[in-house]
Amino acid sequence: MNIPYPDLTPVIPEIIMIVAATLLLLIELIAENKRPLGYIGIIVAAITIYLLPSFRGEAFGGMFISDAYSVYFKAIILISLILTILISLRYLQTEHADFGEYYSLLLFSATGMMLMASARDLIIVFLGIELMSLSLYILCGIKKQDPRSTEAAMKYFLLGAFSTALLLYGISILYGLTTTTDIYLVADYIRTTQATPALMLSMVLIIVAFSFKISAVPFHMWAPDVYEGAPTSITAFMSTAAKAAAFAVLGRVFFTAFPVFEPYWTTILIIIAILTMAIGNILAIAQTNIKRMLAYSSIAHAGYILLAIIAGTNEAMSAMMLYLLVYTFMNMGAFAIVILLEKGENIADYNGLSKSHPFAAALMLVFMFSLTGIPPTAGFVGKFYIFMAAINAGYTWLVVIAVIFSAISAYFYLRIIMNMYMKPLGETVGIMPSLGLAAALFISAVMIFLIGLAPSVVL
Repeated sequence: MNIPYPDLTPVIPEIIMIVAATLLLLIELIAENKRPLGYIGIIVAAITIYLLPSFRGEAFGGMFISDAYSVYFKAIILISLILTILISLRYLQTEHADFGEYYSLLLFSATGMMLMASARDLIIVFLGIELMSLSLYILCGIKKQDPRSTEAAMKYFLLGAFSTALLLYGISILYGLTTTTDIYLVADYIRTTQATPALMLSMVLIIVAFSFKISAVPFHMWAPDVYEGAPTSITAFMSTAAKAAAFAVLGRVFFTAFPVFEPYWTTILIIIAILTMAIGNILAIAQTNIKRMLAYSSIAHAGYILLAIIAGTNEAMSAMMLYLLVYTFMNMGAFAIVILLEKGENIADYNGLSKSHPFAAALMLVFMFSLTGIPPTAGFVGKFYIFMAAINAGYTWLVVIAVIFSAISAYFYLRIIMNMYMKPLGETVGIMPSLGLAAALFISAVMIFLIGLAPSVVL
């Protein structure tokens, strides 16, 4: 009897990542110096980025799809992975958390995110979320001697498990009604039926679960505490790669499975987006810890990106994809500066930084300008394209609200710059230079200006 072998060609990038992560676990047992494991992780991620466009198609009976949409998001995830490893190499040693499994867990988490980007079936979505989340739970608590890290891991685990339960409940209701978890077959069923309460409930539960993953209000309560307590490198990874993966799934599931119900879920997302921009920007003003401030900043940016999902056009989806790439570089750069400054988590620690460390202050100025959306940085280009896409889709009033909150955000971003350049030098904060940090900062700053001055390179 001939046994048909599945064609695993589209899944080769994920297979490479899984094999590499497993081998890193084995090598960790015999390696005394853990830093080479990080370099191996960078090489594996770089090779995978290079190979991504070569492997297109479907696998596992159409449950997994590798197309241009998923390849783009996977590239963002892998770029974020490389930058995270670069800023981690020296940081882990100073925090006494230089464990080999750190790099392996990063690769496992990134693989889960890649599965999410390629999911054409809700079961694959769930598997990807679990692989991503379980790895991140451990990474958040990897500084075992720090009670804040343990607290962050516990909070993230409990609330993450709660959001996963809601997702499973929504999927189970949807499966009970449609007898399938394939999002294309779900769409076929919905086109021939009415909007029943059970069907609407399943859609709402899925929205709530994804809102947890992107830290949208009112499901954002975990983000500030987890961002503050987790290792700074993991905070950077969660705020960029995890957000990109969640938006990849959100875009594919709702535009593929629920296009008939677009008026309903658009209304829900409009409310969530307005609340997210409001709470994120307003509460960031009151923060004295820069990691908490960047957490609320991340919440606010999720609100801006939701505008693209609400607009729902091809132009809007392209703008969302561009913004997530831009956000990766500017947020990674900001967190890299936080790592560069030893014990520089309080905003007051940045007082007079331009006098003691002018180069670090100049880089932080670039990242804060980009997060604010000031030209000629990439942050301005990202916001411009999202706002224009929303206006062209007929949501001018929503863009006006977004611009108002974006103006409010200038206060807490520019406050950092004011502290660095206009306040007297306080207690001198030491810096922790390393080759990896320098490389991550250089890449982030160059890409912010490159995309800001020549966005056609990405578009």
